[in-house]
Amino acid sequence: MSNTIDNRQNFLKGIVKENPVFVMLLGMCPALGVTSSAFNGLGMGLATLFVLLMSNIVVSLIKSQIPNKVRIPAFIVIIASFVTIVEMVLEAYIPFLYEQLGIFIPLIVVNCLILGRAEAFASKNNLVSSVVDALGMGVGFTIALTALGATREVLGSGSIFGFSFIAEDANTLILFILPPGAFIALAYLAMAFNKLTHKTA
Repeated sequence: MSNTIDNRQNFLKGIVKENPVFVMLLGMCPALGVTSSAFNGLGMGLATLFVLLMSNIVVSLIKSQIPNKVRIPAFIVIIASFVTIVEMVLEAYIPFLYEQLGIFIPLIVVNCLILGRAEAFASKNNLVSSVVDALGMGVGFTIALTALGATREVLGSGSIFGFSFIAEDANTLILFILPPGAFIALAYLAMAFNKLTHKTA
């Protein structure tokens, strides 16, 4: 029973108390660089979730076999292997998303969220806990990127997931689909998120 409660708390912390984007401000490059639309944010979030989950699983399973001196390089090689898989799958099956995400796909390798969870959690905990941690952090990251992308798309283009809900000649705040708009939207979303979560804590 206590293990179930611990796993539940471990999962929820990545979504609420330790949300990678809105609370811990991790993975800011993709958060700011690719979230001009909700679809881009969702795509990058799911790609990162896959890499985070698979790398946590592998690190947890082989942690006792990795010499301490080469621990970090070994983690990077593991992460890079799964990023290569993601890159090849996106290029083959979802080419338009692959083109949209561009250089930010290979940059998942150096995402501090993934390396941080491998080093701080997966290398010190069992498989089940590492999977739960990866899912919580990955889902939290995906929700944050999708919310940020949706906000920017709604305000900047008057659409959501590509579906327009205003007239074509209507005025929109085009600033929000430009780089400065990413900072503004992130700041307000982070402020709102932290206010809401502190009230419910």
